[in-house]
Amino acid sequence: MQTPVEKAIWFIESHFAGNITLDDVAKVCDLSRFQMSRLFSYATGNSVTGYMRGRRLTEAARALAAGSPDILAVAIEAGYGSHEAFSRAFRDQFGLTPTELRSRGSLDDIALVEPLREDPKVDVRLPPPRIETPGPLLIAGLGRRFSCEDFAGIPALWQQFTPYLGAMPGRKNSAAYGLVTGVGAADTYFYLAGVEVRDLTDLDGGLTGIRLPVQRWAAFRQDDHITTISATIHAIFSRALPEAGLTPGDMPDLIERYSEDFDPVTGAGGFEIWVPVK
Repeated sequence: MQTPVEKAIWFIESHFAGNITLDDVAKVCDLSRFQMSRLFSYATGNSVTGYMRGRRLTEAARALAAGSPDILAVAIEAGYGSHEAFSRAFRDQFGLTPTELRSRGSLDDIALVEPLREDPKVDVRLPPPRIETPGPLLIAGLGRRFSCEDFAGIPALWQQFTPYLGAMPGRKNSAAYGLVTGVGAADTYFYLAGVEVRDLTDLDGGLTGIRLPVQRWAAFRQDDHITTISATIHAIFSRALPEAGLTPGDMPDLIERYSEDFDPVTGAGGFEIWVPVK
């Protein structure tokens, strides 16, 4: 059973780039504003609005440190209607102005507000998998390399990919895919938020395409809330695959599959984890 705070963190991490409010967070968790505020503050040591503001400004700081040429565009993306309001909030949060940070080009010694973990420690029991043999699968989307200990940053990547969902050329179906692969020696992995397409040519310059060959997949259905995804993956590799007499394949590590039943606002509706098997 997911707690309201777990649901709130997932919702904020998946939507903070938009104009969400405390009311929106409380509604998703079926709580009043007061109840949501008290629970969140007690569990995290931060207010809901303070956490949302810090996450927006942190992502803005990353963009500026990377040399973003248009501070106003960064301000608008962070939810501020003017350069002045953004600069004031930015200075209050980090102790320097957006211009100063961009000139410095570094996030060293900046107290960033990193994403909180929202995955509950639950005992997941899964039905036997079904075997799928589609392919080849062509997945196109936005990719980023994460630390192997960082799963909390993935919802923010999905936020960045959302504008592409309705305009991806050659999209084959309504499902969305999260592909995990390329665990490196530096304890990192590559995550691609994408959709299945017919062709990988002529992709937008910021998009990545990956071709997966025809192979066997064990597809595990999870009907619980999206915050159970880490516990579900753990259950698959520690128990469900061996119980099914299956051995994981080599590439990719796994795929998250989200059908049209999945609700990206509430995180309900269920999802599937596909694992390549020998």
